[in-house]
Amino acid sequence: MINKFINIGFACIALFLASCNSSSTNPEAGDSSQDTNDSIVIDGHNSANSLDVEGTYIGILPCADCEGIETEITLNKDLTFVKRSKYLGKDNKVFEENGSFSWNPAGNTITLSGIKNAPNQYFVGENKLQQLDMEGRKITGDLFEKYILTK
Repeated sequence: MINKFINIGFACIALFLASCNSSSTNPEAGDSSQDTNDSIVIDGHNSANSLDVEGTYIGILPCADCEGIETEITLNKDLTFVKRSKYLGKDNKVFEENGSFSWNPAGNTITLSGIKNAPNQYFVGENKLQQLDMEGRKITGDLFEKYILTK
């Protein structure tokens, strides 16, 4: 009878230990000590394969010498884009760029091809694009919300 209780106790301990999730670093995900604000994808779902990204995203981005840059980016299902920019407070000219876009390996950031001397990478979230800096990093600080385009 006592052996039966001991065996049940060991079985419970084994189940408990097996169900514990130990924390480990994924070498393919890079150095987890870096603060990239990106989530590590564990189940295979990411922005590229889980979100309906096709559509038009609009917002007013900060501008150093104008009131803001009215920006509209349309992403198409065939991985093409159209970007329209209007510098507020200057003139009514609309600058239009188009081309293709590609996803990064993590499936959370797009790069607009053909855009030079300006940020061309956007972190993709649910119904939003967040413009990244020239090195492809998220903009932080008090102004980070000003770099978001919404669908």
